[in-house]
Amino acid sequence: MTETTKKQRDQLVKHLEGGLAYASLDTFLDKVPFEKLGIRPKGLPYSFFEVFFHICFAQKDILEFTISGDYKTRNWPDDYWPEQQAPATEAEWEDLKQEFFEDRELFKNFIMDTKNKLDEPVRNSEDHTLLREILLVIEHNAYHTGQLLMIERLLGVYDA
Repeated sequence: MTETTKKQRDQLVKHLEGGLAYASLDTFLDKVPFEKLGIRPKGLPYSFFEVFFHICFAQKDILEFTISGDYKTRNWPDDYWPEQQAPATEAEWEDLKQEFFEDRELFKNFIMDTKNKLDEPVRNSEDHTLLREILLVIEHNAYHTGQLLMIERLLGVYDA
């Protein structure tokens, strides 16, 4: 791997983790008390849990689209949003968070593997490159991370 290519891949991973142009989920995800995860602040159609579930599902879907040999297209928007406003149990919430970080780690490792060319189509597409899919996850996570921070603020638990 050339030094330039390694730097580019490192930069993409840093953006995927957040914290450069937008807050990293790692820094605030645990600040919302379990009891408040399902509250939909006045004027918003979703709760903290619902938005985080959506982030997790979309990231997993894009990861599978990128690398899986048996990818199946999901139904938009139904599959991308949870049926409930809040997790049923704290264990369910912990599992969802763990799944998000495990999938992000898989994506980071895939990005850093030089066998995976940034400018070539991913496994389940003739048109969409790995770089496009990486940027899609980064942009999607950044957009919804901003929503999560606003929800935290509206719930009174935001700590700048």
